[in-house]
Amino acid sequence: MNKYKPLSKSGSLLERAAQVYDYMPSSAAPPASPAPEILPPETAAPEQAVPVVRKPHDGPTVIVDRDKLRQAGFIVPDGPVTGISEEFRIIKRQLLLAAKGSSRHGALPHGERILICSAHPDEGKTFCALNLALSIAAEKDNEVLLVDADFAKPSILSSLGLEGSKGLMDALADPELAVENCIIHTDIPGLAILPAGDQTNEDTEYLASSRTAQVLDRLTRHNPHRIVIFDSPPALSASPASVLATHVGQVLMIVKADETIETALRDALSLLAGCDHIQLLLNGTKFSPTGRRFGSYYGYGE
Repeated sequence: MNKYKPLSKSGSLLERAAQVYDYMPSSAAPPASPAPEILPPETAAPEQAVPVVRKPHDGPTVIVDRDKLRQAGFIVPDGPVTGISEEFRIIKRQLLLAAKGSSRHGALPHGERILICSAHPDEGKTFCALNLALSIAAEKDNEVLLVDADFAKPSILSSLGLEGSKGLMDALADPELAVENCIIHTDIPGLAILPAGDQTNEDTEYLASSRTAQVLDRLTRHNPHRIVIFDSPPALSASPASVLATHVGQVLMIVKADETIETALRDALSLLAGCDHIQLLLNGTKFSPTGRRFGSYYGYGE
């Protein structure tokens, strides 16, 4: 089996990843397309046009280290338009359409829950999860909650320059702890963080318990505009990913250009079969056969 196939001469990073690895999501339609169709803005569901009224929250607001984001290559809120910020604008649009539905397609069950995963470590899943969250936070019609679900090696807080606190695993392990009290609200409008929490030796078992569905439901029950993004452990390195996939409506599998081999990818996809809607995202490539360079239109480079 080939390691990878030549890139096509067009398409987004989602479409190109599907072509490179000859992957057709079981839920994709029509069959000739490797990724869900990007609908024009006028076909969006009417309710998406209603701006979000962001309610004040209880507790302090933490300040995200913008310099740390910039140095690590992340999208910087209110920063210049770059190639990566434009790529994630395209990526998030497909995910938001699937989550909220449109006049042509209904919303996916639990489509507001998006799992970001990879086959192995160091393929860019946390980088993509955080950039996707930052991009969605800029939306006028949505808020985003970024959940660090990589319980063994959490890195979301450190990437943002924040300190640790109680998180998802604590809420799952302690019925008296409300998950809402673990959420960290940031000074970036529309962005909140749910830390991983204390590590246990029974992470997978807690995720597989009936309490998990109740806890996750609380994250969106009173906020229909919230998108929840889970930064998952690598599927082939830790078992929680396969259980998390059963609780979400969308999975975004990160594949690193020239490194993720097809056999590993297909093994990982089989473990995530609990979710019916899986897409691939090609990471770590600057090659653009079309000559497209997002960001240069606005006067900025990559």
